[in-house]
Amino acid sequence: MTPPLGYLTTVALTAVGVLLGLRPVGRPWPLAYLSFRIGIVIDELPFVVLYWLLASTALALGQGSIDLLGGWPAVVVLAGMAVVVRQGLRTGPVVDHALAEGLGSGWRAAAGVNRRRRLPLLRILFLPVAIRPRDVERRADISYGDAGRRNLLDVYRHRSHPSGGPLLIHLHGGGFDSGRKNTQSLPLIHRLARRGWVCVSANYRLRPAARFPEHLVDLKKVIAWAREHAHEYGADPSMIFVSGSSAGGHLASMAALTPNDPAFQPGFEHADTSVTAVVSLNGWYGNYYGQGPESSPMTYIGQDAPPFFIAHGDRDSIAPVDGARLFAGKLRGTSSAPVVYAELPGAQHAFDLFHSPRFERVVDGIEAFAAWVLSHRR
Repeated sequence: MTPPLGYLTTVALTAVGVLLGLRPVGRPWPLAYLSFRIGIVIDELPFVVLYWLLASTALALGQGSIDLLGGWPAVVVLAGMAVVVRQGLRTGPVVDHALAEGLGSGWRAAAGVNRRRRLPLLRILFLPVAIRPRDVERRADISYGDAGRRNLLDVYRHRSHPSGGPLLIHLHGGGFDSGRKNTQSLPLIHRLARRGWVCVSANYRLRPAARFPEHLVDLKKVIAWAREHAHEYGADPSMIFVSGSSAGGHLASMAALTPNDPAFQPGFEHADTSVTAVVSLNGWYGNYYGQGPESSPMTYIGQDAPPFFIAHGDRDSIAPVDGARLFAGKLRGTSSAPVVYAELPGAQHAFDLFHSPRFERVVDGIEAFAAWVLSHRR
């Protein structure tokens, strides 16, 4: 029995996604971008795709369009998807190894982590999208500058309004010319807010209306705003972590490596823009659109850099992993602070969007890293 065209199309599309998830295309740029957009769905939402494929197969069997032998293409695709899922599940041991390498063999005791947390399987299997938990409140669209909606931020905190917790500032990605707050790393933001942190997700000015270093100036303004207003939301302004995804990782790294630099703080030169630590996810660490080395965080690495947690996919087709390896290696060779570098097997760009097995383990690692950093400040 020949499978119908509709069913074969479903299987073929899934197969293409699995292939791009396992072997993404790195060039030319249009194909790399298409590879990223398709592959990220397979990599981070494998069970959603699995349900679609199984439903299509069951429907075709029920209608008599195929027999059991006619379902062999789906079996082949399912084998590829099993490899994708296995790669995501390998993230836990990889992150644990990175923590031990960066923080020392006693990191679990120092961070208060006795063993790895169980994965929230029901969430991963049936509700992987990042929906704000009921016990987390969001105060939206707070102005921190004079650039209209591009200078707005959101504050997340637990509804019980605890006090004295750390503060996380997160910057979205988007190649410096797209993106907005309240879209990326939300599983991380929600988790920390539930743990008593205050979290800030901020917009910043974008190309082509803005150029480097204006994006960085905006982040410095957010840090200065946090120093002044953190106590109003129950956070301790002396414990500020800055994080970013993709282009946001570039900005977070730049801000952390240039504390209180008046060149990047026009009009607020005397504000304290130092940070406690950095979390950079699938970050870009090279030069900014053909500008010189002054636009790259590589240039500003020094012995006094704060602790870094860097996570990057080894199959990132947007920000190739070589840049992250180089940046982490240079940091480790220069900085006196710990550097945790986790290279995630099988991960594409933007792995921080969903409650996937991979990002859940990365968030576990970030929590442990932050706990270690805070324990060594006291």
